[in-house]
Amino acid sequence: MTTDDDRLARDLASEAGRLLLALRAGGGEPDALRKAGDQMSHEFLAAELSQRRPGDAVLSEEGRDDPARLAADRVWIVDPLDGTREFGEPGRTDWAVHVALWERGELTAGAVALPAQGTVLSTAEPTPGPPAMSPGRPVRVLVSRTRPPALLDRLAQQIELTLIPLGSAGAKAAEVVRGAADAYVHSGGQYEWDSAAPVAVAQAAGLHASRLDGSKLAYNQADPSLPDILICSAGLAPVLLDGLRVAGCSATQ
Repeated sequence: MTTDDDRLARDLASEAGRLLLALRAGGGEPDALRKAGDQMSHEFLAAELSQRRPGDAVLSEEGRDDPARLAADRVWIVDPLDGTREFGEPGRTDWAVHVALWERGELTAGAVALPAQGTVLSTAEPTPGPPAMSPGRPVRVLVSRTRPPALLDRLAQQIELTLIPLGSAGAKAAEVVRGAADAYVHSGGQYEWDSAAPVAVAQAAGLHASRLDGSKLAYNQADPSLPDILICSAGLAPVLLDGLRVAGCSATQ
């Protein structure tokens, strides 16, 4: 059932994305544009959440981490501009805005806005999961543009893979949700704000989301580092997790 929190996550991610598109359309030096985008989107999201959910805590990539969140029942986990590198590159569409809500140990709402693609995926309108993977073809795996996991070389010795580099974690998760890829595998270091909203959206679509050793992704931790992730269909998860285990993968701290 859709809640006001689902709708709020969707609406805030969408509006932040609109503001980022307007900023980007004005042009400018790439590094300055990236910095301005991060700051503007953070300030907008922080102000809106303060006004509309004044009793909730916020964990944002661009904000000061307040340890009081660890005692809170509700924490909004946001990445104001995921894929900052891509945002500063003209023509790229693989950047996103992430807005997620954590409540008492679980992600309960989330949205990933892909402004340059004109798309918002959210728990307000869960996307139907992708169809079952056709047998006999390689597994299409989304990886970081700049640091694809070395462990995939070992995994490829067991399972035929096609690696697809892409920018934002949200953009990668969206490709899996929409069926344009089969899995998203990352082990090069992330934080809670990188994956919270993508995981909320993926799980709402019926997908599997875990750490690379199959353990649960835990949010609102004292240390927000959450360095590895697997998102894929529920049917593909046992195959990939077993392959990752054989390849010697374990969740990194």
